[in-house]
Amino acid sequence: MKRLFNNINEWKIIQNEIEYDENRLAESIMSLGNGYMGMRGNYEEKYSKDTHRGSYIGGVWYPDKTRVGWWKNGYPNYFGKVPNSVNYIGIDIYVNGHLLDLAKANVIDFYRELDMENGILIRKFTAEVNGDKIEVKVVRFLSINTKELGVIKYEVKSLNFDGEVTFVAYLDSNVKNEDSNYEEAFWINISSDSNKNYGSVVARTKDNPFNTDVFSVCAVMNVKTSKDAKVNTYTNKEHYSENNLVFDVKKDETVSIEKYVAITTTRDYNQEELILKANDILGKETTKGYELVLKKQCEAWNKRWESADIKIEGDALAQQGIRYNLFQLFSTYYGEDARLNIGPKGFTGEKYGGATYWDTEAYCLPVYLGVTPKEVSRNLLVYRHNQLGRAVENAKKLGLEGALYPMVTFNGEECHNEWEITFEEIHRNGTIVYGIYNYTNYTGDFEYIKEKGIDVIVEVARFWASRVHLNKRKNLYMIHGVTGPNEYDNNVNNNWYTNYLAKWCLEYAVENIKWLEKENIESEREIM
Repeated sequence: MKRLFNNINEWKIIQNEIEYDENRLAESIMSLGNGYMGMRGNYEEKYSKDTHRGSYIGGVWYPDKTRVGWWKNGYPNYFGKVPNSVNYIGIDIYVNGHLLDLAKANVIDFYRELDMENGILIRKFTAEVNGDKIEVKVVRFLSINTKELGVIKYEVKSLNFDGEVTFVAYLDSNVKNEDSNYEEAFWINISSDSNKNYGSVVARTKDNPFNTDVFSVCAVMNVKTSKDAKVNTYTNKEHYSENNLVFDVKKDETVSIEKYVAITTTRDYNQEELILKANDILGKETTKGYELVLKKQCEAWNKRWESADIKIEGDALAQQGIRYNLFQLFSTYYGEDARLNIGPKGFTGEKYGGATYWDTEAYCLPVYLGVTPKEVSRNLLVYRHNQLGRAVENAKKLGLEGALYPMVTFNGEECHNEWEITFEEIHRNGTIVYGIYNYTNYTGDFEYIKEKGIDVIVEVARFWASRVHLNKRKNLYMIHGVTGPNEYDNNVNNNWYTNYLAKWCLEYAVENIKWLEKENIESEREIM
């Protein structure tokens, strides 16, 4: 794999030849996102060798029933997962009736770049399909100006023939998660429709026995063409909608389509509004035209980089690396929605379920504080405050006071399925409070503690006070039966990191209570 990405460019990840053996890794590296949704770096067209098609929507999740042979008090009933959502990038290509499949075609040259400066994925290749040679260019992006919008421009040039080129643009909600515990499909079909240069599908996560939210997702596409198709047909079936466009081409002629897709969900709209809202979005964006929408995308990403770019002189690989890390963070989360958080793999795949972990406060928050407006970080704290009630419930399940924030969650309820993590990695609780400490000290926004933060600080302190026990012989408080953050040893006593965080949380709670009491007294004096 290293040979594919050894062309170091400080703003781009470049792949100079097609990859077969480690295609999944290449797909992960070339992923895109806009905070609202994201996708792996899959090809738009058919690919019959190993691939992992993946499109994901932030905040849309499913409770996959826990697979375990035994239970303990407080054990989660399910493991929450972001379901692999509707495949909205699909564009199959036929050359004189023969399907383009890069796993089978004679690929003469191949180039792909992830343009991090502008938030664009570009792919170019030359291939021979049954003797007919074509040159292809594909540009794809997810808008950070209009969160529901994805755009693809797909160009095909005939190099040695006069004949037909067919584009089959489609939407497909009949998708599955490879990590499903019981190999179940998470989606049921609601509707599908198609018309000339248009298609839609609506699917809903199936009912579950855990009383968690059910989500509907709508995908609508509009297809614009560089010239009139000689054949323009459409069809739909359950979970699926397609447009079939056939063009006559001459040697050295290029024909192209622009596929605009809008994704709406019941997180933001009522069920009956989904298609209407998606149609409205596409109507506005297609009217602007591809070049303007692309230009606005580039300008928006450039503006982000003005304040976020970290420059490393004399080491191009390190420079590329830090920009790639920032790009993936921003593609996953940029603070527009306090209901969302940062999945450990972002939108690059299914591993870790796309859920929220303590990694957010421990590792991600400090980065956001340094390179983004403070509102981006503040919303990460608001996310935890909004889930405080569930954290209190989590503690009660273990017979404890206060609030125990989950190791893995979407809605505040614990949904991790390994006992040594669910019950013993309680250091995560202290990290939630440390996030408040970092945010307020870095930004000077101490009003957050008054408005929301003190609630979390006090409830976490109550948890620690109920979790410790007094060793009378040594006259010391201790915490037994934990797993430290290195996860090397389980069920250990008095892990240094855990104990230190517990002590610090208790002292920080006392400090803030005294500060608020003082602030209150001074406020009363001002009123008098």
